[in-house]
Amino acid sequence: MSHAVCAPSTPGGHAGTRARPLLGTLVEIGARGASAQAVDAAIERAFAAVQTIHDLMSYHDPASDVSRLNRAGADCVAVHPHTWDVLALARDVAEASGGRFDVSIAPELVRHGYLPRHADLAQPAPEANWQHIELLPGDRVRLARPLHLDLGGIAKGYAVDCAIRALRDAGMEAGRVNAGGDLRLFGGAEPIHVRHPHAATHLLPLCQLEDGAVATSATYYSAREVDGREVSPLIDAATRKPCAGGRSVSVLAERCAHADALTKVVYADPAAALAALQRFGAHAVVLDADLDAPGHCRARASGPGGWRELALPGAEAVAG
Repeated sequence: MSHAVCAPSTPGGHAGTRARPLLGTLVEIGARGASAQAVDAAIERAFAAVQTIHDLMSYHDPASDVSRLNRAGADCVAVHPHTWDVLALARDVAEASGGRFDVSIAPELVRHGYLPRHADLAQPAPEANWQHIELLPGDRVRLARPLHLDLGGIAKGYAVDCAIRALRDAGMEAGRVNAGGDLRLFGGAEPIHVRHPHAATHLLPLCQLEDGAVATSATYYSAREVDGREVSPLIDAATRKPCAGGRSVSVLAERCAHADALTKVVYADPAAALAALQRFGAHAVVLDADLDAPGHCRARASGPGGWRELALPGAEAVAG
């Protein structure tokens, strides 16, 4: 769902970059430090952090915390502190967005073929939502109504944050983690590009990112047709229906978990998302089809006074 593309920075000292398939995407981790050995060890430590999040929050793995919660019914479940923290972050975004972000939308993703159907899960209650997820002391969680959790809308960004923390703790001078477009870096600045929402091979310059995070959500690779209509894995939690395609949303924030989650809020309803963006000190750029000029796109940026038109070089360079 996220497809930010970033050009590499100019390295100084000893630098290294490696990539591995994790979190359902390709995770790339780079770092700069005092020695090649230190850089290699730091990158390995960062990949271990990402692997931990992958194992805890997978909807597919029956041993994950997410799967254990989905099978538990009303029982109280002890989870890893990371899982508890992600659920707390998800609750914060849900509250700030009036429920536009909701980690209980797994049934909708199963219905449209984006998640597997698990035969051992009880039927979710029709009225169940994020408000029925009880976070208890001692890293315990209880689902007050039968529901199915999916943390795919925030866990990837959280994993990026954990990997960045691992690089910092290892003493790296600079670091960069990119999980399929959920990107965070420190110790340098890089130009960020996003894909044109109607021509995924065409890149548009978005901004210069320094010591921060950016996440992008769009449907150009994930949209599919079901029963004669186009669907996507971006669910509007207010209607429980897939969002329409043709839009790209990028959110810049201090933490990648916030940027990751907020892209879904902005995608569903840019006007209603302004309060949530402000709550987390985040900013967004939305690319939409220009209805007056087929093949072109219209860019808007969020700000204290609302949305303003933004001129992105090359945004008009795609044929209809």
